[in-house]
Amino acid sequence: MAVAPSSPTQRLRACMPPAAASATHVALRVSNEPHRAAATTATTAAVPVPTAVVAPADRRSDAQVAAPSLACTWEDVHGADDWRGLVEPLHPVLRAEVVRYGELVGACYRALDLDPRSKRYLNCKHGKKQILQAVGMADAGYQVTKYIYAAPDVTLPMGICRLCSKSRWIGYVAVASDREAGRLGRRDILVSFRGTVTCSEWLANFMSALAPARFDPADPRSDVRVESGFLSLYTSDNGTGKFTAGSCRNQLLSEISRLIAEHRHEDMSITLAGHSMGSSLALLLGYDLAELGMIRGVHGGAIPITVFSFGGPRVGNLEFKNRCDELGVKVLRVANANDPVTKMPGVLFNETARVLGGRYEMPWSKACYAHVGVEVALDFFKAGDIACVHDLEVYIDQLLKIPKDEVATASSVNRVPSMFESWRWQMAMIRAGEWLRALGI
Repeated sequence: MAVAPSSPTQRLRACMPPAAASATHVALRVSNEPHRAAATTATTAAVPVPTAVVAPADRRSDAQVAAPSLACTWEDVHGADDWRGLVEPLHPVLRAEVVRYGELVGACYRALDLDPRSKRYLNCKHGKKQILQAVGMADAGYQVTKYIYAAPDVTLPMGICRLCSKSRWIGYVAVASDREAGRLGRRDILVSFRGTVTCSEWLANFMSALAPARFDPADPRSDVRVESGFLSLYTSDNGTGKFTAGSCRNQLLSEISRLIAEHRHEDMSITLAGHSMGSSLALLLGYDLAELGMIRGVHGGAIPITVFSFGGPRVGNLEFKNRCDELGVKVLRVANANDPVTKMPGVLFNETARVLGGRYEMPWSKACYAHVGVEVALDFFKAGDIACVHDLEVYIDQLLKIPKDEVATASSVNRVPSMFESWRWQMAMIRAGEWLRALGI
């Protein structure tokens, strides 16, 4: 009888098809220092670099190269062993899953109604049953069960931004279909968040003061502090939106609780994915679920919670990071070295605020912002298109290792009418319009 491989890398190799023989080299940074040495010494082989830009549907096919192996390795892919040996170089099975979840986040942008004349302006253009098909992801394998709305409680003096602080659509909750659950090896509950769009959301991004999360009334943990703007977006209850139904937090906890109860006799995972501000909400939700103890699975153990973050900022202080680690919330951060969003808040005072070669913490270190989890570090920049450094689509293209000279055209090949090329300009116009409307101009 064969003996199962002892390491995540060996287990992934054992399950992989012969075609996926190697992986792309991507740098690794781990915010938990003791894990750094172990992670950087592990090795795997490299995946052949794609030679052409492909559409989302094609990229899903590419991502499914290792699909037959996923059912027996999903715990490792979701960080059961903190991705040791799977990030540097990036393992093809892990890369395929990260790309897959990135595309599911991208669906939030493709489905966002950007027409100011529309009744659904800045909300989703499609119904829950049609959204994935409408954005070209009919074969994604998920059924959308709920839309999520949120608005931060931010109002400047003289009522500025009061008009643009209505609850807006920020993402969706979905559950893997029976067929997809069989492929994945468990019933996956997915929450996908978009990034910043409205004026009030931009204001929330700059509310960098730390505030106690206090999610568990029985144990508020006042030392665990998070960015006040993200917290406001997550917890504020704004009843003025057309589709509003309680705070973002209450909507999410209610729906996830329902799905857990519905599939209580199955193996499950909870996957939270987001871009930019959306990755902050994903991390807050992951911490909230774990802190409240809502994630009991079929065998009494905790349901794994994994956050896939794309271009995400820091969310909380060092105590928040330590508590997430203690609760077992796994976070894989895909970050561009040239993306300023990934360095905020806490540009100056952050997890590196130590002395003597990093061996001793400064007295104020625990009050500083700190990244959570393991980082997949990308490095891309284009002088003619500075916005690309934070663009989700370019993040995904870089994960697929498209040559740098082709990145500029990556968004315009086989896409729904150049969606992501025009998206950046539309976002700039929306932001300007929101400010002008708020100022009464």
